[in-house]
Amino acid sequence: MINTKIIEFNDIIDAKNIERPMGHLTPIEGFKDVPFDIKRIYYLTRVPENTIRGFHSHKELQQVLVCLNGSVQISVSTPYEKEFITLDDPAKGLYIGPMIWREMYNFSPGSVLMVIASEYYDEGDYIRDYRTYCEEAQDFF
Repeated sequence: MINTKIIEFNDIIDAKNIERPMGHLTPIEGFKDVPFDIKRIYYLTRVPENTIRGFHSHKELQQVLVCLNGSVQISVSTPYEKEFITLDDPAKGLYIGPMIWREMYNFSPGSVLMVIASEYYDEGDYIRDYRTYCEEAQDFF
């Protein structure tokens, strides 16, 4: 879909000691691993069962969503198409560009969803009404 893509991060596995593995290291750098300068990072934890988050779009903001633990399902859409993505690998992120409607749901118990953002928080950048979004997105796309 336009303005979205899966990004695969460099997943460094310390395999020096096979009997006692040291885990994974996944660096994320602005303009290198994500296509923007990182201005804000936040995360969602302890999301109650059957909760749906999101229900908005951004006029300018770019984001990369990474599920650090567990899994979460994301729906991304424009007025013309819709796609469903499951995030369950901390070495992969979902890039969401401007004017993409998003909803996050089916958070597994213990899931942690990290969001990397291109801008500081600005309520004026949000479109929270779906009808308004469709009208503005038609002009955008």
